[in-house]
Amino acid sequence: MSAASDLARPRRRRRRFTTAGGDKLTRTELVVRYTLLLVVVAITIGPFVWEFLTSIKGHGDDLYAQPPQWLPKDANFDNYVRVNNVIPVLRFVLNSLVVATANVAMNVMGSALAGYALARLKFRGRKVAFGVFLAALLIPQEAAIISVLQMVNHIHLSNTLVAVVLPGCIASLNVLLMMNAFSAIPKEIDEAAVIDGANAWKRFWRIGLPAVKGTMAVVGLLSFMGGWDDFLWPLLVLNDTDKYTLTVGLNYLQGTFNQDPRVVAAGTIIAVAPLIALFLILQKQFFKGVGEGAIKG
Repeated sequence: MSAASDLARPRRRRRRFTTAGGDKLTRTELVVRYTLLLVVVAITIGPFVWEFLTSIKGHGDDLYAQPPQWLPKDANFDNYVRVNNVIPVLRFVLNSLVVATANVAMNVMGSALAGYALARLKFRGRKVAFGVFLAALLIPQEAAIISVLQMVNHIHLSNTLVAVVLPGCIASLNVLLMMNAFSAIPKEIDEAAVIDGANAWKRFWRIGLPAVKGTMAVVGLLSFMGGWDDFLWPLLVLNDTDKYTLTVGLNYLQGTFNQDPRVVAAGTIIAVAPLIALFLILQKQFFKGVGEGAIKG
């Protein structure tokens, strides 16, 4: 009787929730997913939040309290003023902005031209050129930095912002990203343009570039980050303090305020804030560009 009654009893269905992506998940699966997301967010954003809160803490806040004191009791922005009083932070920001802007312009146009040639044009040595760009990804910067430094000294460009920009003016990764995006454009469009009399330049400007705006935004963002965050190369090539970039200039804070992490944290926020603002502005184009070239046809 008990077995028969168990068979006759209707099974209780587990309630499923539909996510924004259309996936149907049970309550347990949903809780696990959001728990993992919260852990990832805490790992990635937590240090930055802690750094910002440290930068606005006053002298009345104990930085080494146990348990840690997250919220400041005496919040103020005096630490940012102290950074500006000790180092010419505005000059360093301007130098970094010049380097990063030039890096973006040269990478976007240079990688677009090279990527279009590799993806859409037929010429001798195309496979060899593709192999060279691919092999360049395997060579770490530190392995060639001495040779590049000797070349810069030989052409008398040391201690200039031009020397800071030149080694990274066209990154191999950016060329391959643009090549992949251009390869996703249907070949029929090029064939129709050739029939209409469009040469390679017209096809590049009127068909190629408008179709890969998202990837260009990705390349621009990565190039800006690379030029803004670079530390080792500007440290080696620059000798004049007035020409220091922000990352090199902020290194002085470690020695001047080595007993006050508040000021060091304020300098770190000054260096990171422009990157966050740029990403927030270009996030739509960035995620669009990540998907470009994923599906051909």
